[in-house]
Formats: sequence, C-alpha cells, structure tokens
Amino acid sequence: MAWQSLTLYVEAAEAEAMSDALLEQGVASVCIEDADAGTDAEVPRYAEPTWETPVAWRRHRLNALLAPAMEAGAVVQRAARAAGLAMPPAYQVGSIADDDWVRRTQSQFAPVSIEGRLWIVPSWHAPPVSDAPLVRLDPGMAFGTGTHPTTQLALQFLAREIRGGEHVLDYGCGSGILAIAAAKLGAARIGAVDIDPQALQVAAENARANEVDLEVCAPDELPHGDYDVVVANILSNPLILLAPLICSLTRVRGRLALSGILETQASDVIAAYARAVTLSASARDGGWVLLEGRRR
Repeated sequence: MAWQSLTLYVEAAEAEAMSDALLEQGVASVCIEDADAGTDAEVPRYAEPTWETPVAWRRHRLNALLAPAMEAGAVVQRAARAAGLAMPPAYQVGSIADDDWVRRTQSQFAPVSIEGRLWIVPSWHAPPVSDAPLVRLDPGMAFGTGTHPTTQLALQFLAREIRGGEHVLDYGCGSGILAIAAAKLGAARIGAVDIDPQALQVAAENARANEVDLEVCAPDELPHGDYDVVVANILSNPLILLAPLICSLTRVRGRLALSGILETQASDVIAAYARAVTLSASARDGGWVLLEGRRR
C-alpha cells in the first residue's frame, strides 16, 4: 500500500508543538516550512479540508509522512489535543508512490550515546561495542529513537540522576523510552503512565523486548505512592494542567524533570509548579529547555 502525505497549517507559534505531537502519534517524519502567502484571501482558521482551490495561509506548513494503515483524521485530532490547540487544523491527505520509505526513515537514525552511560540503538543497527547498557527501539513510536531534543534532554537528566535503587515515574511515557532507560540505569521500580491505550501497549511491548519490568498503566490505575524521580516529556500546556498531580506524585525532596518545553514557554511552566517545586532551566537544545527541581 502507498504511504500517505499529510499537509496541515498552523500558527507559527504552534508549529513546533504540533510537529512534536504528530511524532508522538507515530508519524514517520514531520517537516516544518514557512507557508506561502499566495493571495490575500481570507481563510478560516479551522475549516473543513476541501482544498478545491489554493488557499493563502500566513502560517507554517507541516508536511508529515504516515504509514498506510494510519487514520490521518484521528492522528490530527489527537495531536491537536496534545499540542493544546483549541480545534484540529484543516489538513490534506495524499498518497505517495511506493518507495522504500522504511529505508529512508531508517537512514535518519543512528545509535545515540547518553552521557556515556547508556545507548539508544534502533533495532536495525548492530549494537556498538560498549559496556554501557542498550535500549533497543524503533522510530515512529512516540519519540522512539531518542534523537529528538526533548527526549535527549530527559534521557540526559536520567543518566545524571539515576544511581540505582530509585523509584521512577515516567508520566506521559509514549513508547516507554524514558522508563526503559531508567530501568537500564538501575532504577528499582518504574512506573510508565499514558492516557493513550496504544502508547501503553507499545511501552509494554518495548519493555518486554528490552527485558525490563515496568508498571505500565493509565493515570487512574497508577498505584498509590510517591516517587524519588519523576520525569515528564510532554508539552507545555498539559504540563501546566497536570502540575498539582505531578507534584503530588513526587516525594518530598524527590527530583522532578520536565521536558517538551520551548524556551519561550518556560516561565509559564515554572510558575505553575512554584508552590511545590522551584524549577530552573538546567539544559537547552535547539530552542527546547529542560526544567528540573527538587520537591519541597
């Protein structure tokens, strides 16, 4: 079957968040471009995607690649919710002639070393010669390769923080990459939570493939208790809404790390957590920032 091309338009300030949310939904790739203004015609922001005539968008265009079996409309809706958009943007779906898209996608990813303590290795690569533990994952599964800056920042935090025996929670686990990394680094108990049943299934499968034990569950099934280390690589809007819950899951003097945050959004996230945690930016990468702190 032919792969699908997905084209949609969002405000410039929403482009990065929507791009990351699409990747979290499992699209193979996303490219952000400046949209061509074209004409001065007025275009509704959220219109049914008829696309019968050229439209003028003074926004950013996102071009994504979807596997044949993916339902584009459902992907756009879930991504829009995760990105904090009020409504899903209009979109266009096309087909792409059969080409070796798997090979093209795989060529973008190589093994990644995390602080010299851990390797993230795509399943088709031979493992590197190293004494460091390996996490084996495929791309297209909620940041599964560990190459995105937000995932890199969170992985680097875990590599610095985990020394063995900790209770760790990955809130918004996606593919489970952070939870699996924590297990490989020596954490004793690891919770992996997500609101998406498909993500929970993928996280459980990846945990089995990596021979680690995770407590994979929906948020309302999470066992009562607090955690020594909590990491959440989501997006700024849901992180702000979840602040009371995430703080309550972090034990007193426990460590909290938040990723998926643009530098321009950091102050809002810091303010949302200020009652329980004094967060500060500890690392940056490509306009993204990692916020971390200790629960009071």
